[in-house]
Amino acid sequence: MTPQDLLKHLDTAALWPVPSGSVAHGELAQAYQLALQVRALRQARGERPKGIKIGFTNRTIWPLYDVHQPIWGTVWDTTCHTLDARGQGHARLDALCQPRLEPEVVFGLRATPRAGDTLEQLFQALDWLAPGFELVQSHLPDWRFAIADTAADSGLHGQLWIGPHTPVANFAASGEQLAQRLAQANVKLHHGPALVHTGHGAAVLDSPLHALHHVVQVLAACPGAPALQPGDVVTTGTWTDAPPIEAGQTWRAQFSWTPHPISLTLHQAKTPTVEPLPA
Repeated sequence: MTPQDLLKHLDTAALWPVPSGSVAHGELAQAYQLALQVRALRQARGERPKGIKIGFTNRTIWPLYDVHQPIWGTVWDTTCHTLDARGQGHARLDALCQPRLEPEVVFGLRATPRAGDTLEQLFQALDWLAPGFELVQSHLPDWRFAIADTAADSGLHGQLWIGPHTPVANFAASGEQLAQRLAQANVKLHHGPALVHTGHGAAVLDSPLHALHHVVQVLAACPGAPALQPGDVVTTGTWTDAPPIEAGQTWRAQFSWTPHPISLTLHQAKTPTVEPLPA
């Protein structure tokens, strides 16, 4: 598939007409180059990058998806949203393909982190942290893919919803303390009144701060990849498995380090279409 094909399927929420593992010949490095070309197409039509999403940082779900390392993708001004002061929001699903929901910790940057930074240097580059939901999607049927597919598919990013900010300096006094506090925290994910999943920050590469450390190194090693900028957001990966979602549902996440839960009500789902496989 060409970058134009990939963008078309992102825009139309249509399933790819190719089998798993065939995009970019299954090569991860080549898949990221395709994703960067899609990024350039989106910028050319006026979309603005807002930061980076990191995916598959939760090692407990690697066997479920047969993906065994983290990935990354771009977050856009058109896909990044803010929950209200009460931590509530309303999301439309009609532009998403087979959407799922992930409770995550989001960082806001005050400075550009560099490859080789220590945890303390990363801490100094942070402005705030927040609870959030990422709505992820896959353009291959039943979420069956190879890792290169997920990179070419924009890191599976659909939407990011960011809750109330906490200044990092109010949360921890050092990088080590921030990493430890987040590692020791947990989240309870509810669908309506039902508790669906419980997750822990330590599942995310031992701590979401370690996930940030990881992606800074990966971006520096990827030809053409963007460096993180002051003002960017970085969402660091799900604390639970990602349940399928549909219109009419309300999801709530209570992170143990926040006084109030965040919630998201979902509207106007669309059944994905699929083009026939080539003969």
